[in-house]
Order: sequence, then C-alpha cells, then structure tokens
Amino acid sequence: MSRIAVVTGGTRGIGEAISKALKSAGYKVAANYATRDEVAEQFKKATGIPVYRWNIANAEECSAGIKKIEADLGGNVEILVNNAGITRDGAMHKMTPENWGAVIETNLNSCFNMSRAVIDGMREKGFGRIINISSMNGQLGQFGQTNYSAAKSGIFGFTKALAREAAAKGVTVNAIAPGYISTEMVQSVREDIMKQIVAQIPVGRLGNPEEVARCVLFLAADEAGFITGETLSINGGQYME
Repeated sequence: MSRIAVVTGGTRGIGEAISKALKSAGYKVAANYATRDEVAEQFKKATGIPVYRWNIANAEECSAGIKKIEADLGGNVEILVNNAGITRDGAMHKMTPENWGAVIETNLNSCFNMSRAVIDGMREKGFGRIINISSMNGQLGQFGQTNYSAAKSGIFGFTKALAREAAAKGVTVNAIAPGYISTEMVQSVREDIMKQIVAQIPVGRLGNPEEVARCVLFLAADEAGFITGETLSINGGQYME
C-alpha cells in the first residue's frame, strides 16, 4: 500500500512541486492550503491530488484536518512536509506585534501543530518522515525579516529536538533550507533587485521548485532512515556552513 503524504501549502510554488513529485513517486498525497480556493481547485483538477483547506496556525484545525485526510485516504499519515509559510516584512522599528505574531504562528507554530497531529500515529506504526521547509534566511538573517528569520531559524532547533525524541520509533525529522527559488513570490521582485540577488548566487541562477522537491523525495524515502536531525541546504552556494 502506498504511503500517505501531507504537504502544507501544497497547491502553489514549492509546495505544488513537492506534492506533484510525491505523487509521481507513488505516494498518496493530500495538499493543504489556506486561501485562494480557485487556485486549489485548479491544482486538484490538473493533478488529481485531493485538497484540504484549514489554518495551520490553529492546532484544532490541524488535528481535524489530519483526521479527515486519514479517513478519506484510508490510513495514517506517514509523510509530513511542513512547507507553508508567509512573510510580513518590515524593519524592527516599523514592525507591528500583529505582523510578528502572524509569521511566528504560521511559519513556526504550525510545525508543532502539524507534527503533534501525526506523531502518535507514526510512533505506533514505527515509521514516519517529518520534513520541515525552513529557509536560508533562517541561517544568515535578512534585513526587514526579524520575524521570518526567527521563525525559520526556530525550525532548525525544533527539527533537532524532535529528531532525538522520535528516532527510536522509526520516525525521522529533517529540515530543508532553500535559498532563492523561482516562485511567483520571488519573480515579483523588481528586475534591478533580482539582478542583485542572482549576482550573489555562485551558480548564477535561481533554484527551481522541482529541485527542492527532489530533496524532499530523498528524505521521505524508506531508505533514508539513517538520516535525522539534519538540514539540507539548497541555495546554489550562496550560504555555506
């Protein structure tokens, strides 16, 4: 039987590429989304992947969403990709508590909400893969993104701690830290700013969502059971630890 995979923010951008890649690899995929019903329905029609709308910043909605998916797809979720995230950029002296809180709740607290909703089933089954999509900006920081960088950096600590807790039960927990990836959000940047960004990337181009998706496939595989608590960077050499 195919393993069940859930991708948050799974109908657009990097999440869309991850959802498609997992389905192509034989997983039974469910894609979560938060807004833009029309985009989600187009994605569902084009891919055949079922879509589920809920707010990942709300723990009760996450629990209910996972239960619905497991009932619909007939089994426990075994692959969780915490991909969804938002930005509310602004320098510290201009940032509002609302914009700070929204990013922390959506980008970091959601990793707890979603992982908590699946961890019992994974532990009981003796198998699980939790893959958290962080960011290069969580590693190096970024002007105007104290909220985003804090949330994405927090994912690294969350990943390592949960990896230690879950390892004995056959559950691995890893992070992926993309750099600048060619998504709708990145492509909306002004041309002159985009040229400055690309000039800082040693390979001389933006990454593709499909390249991030291949990293997810690698970490999700049954054969990746000896890799846990790690961060896989995919940034074209822009940041190297």
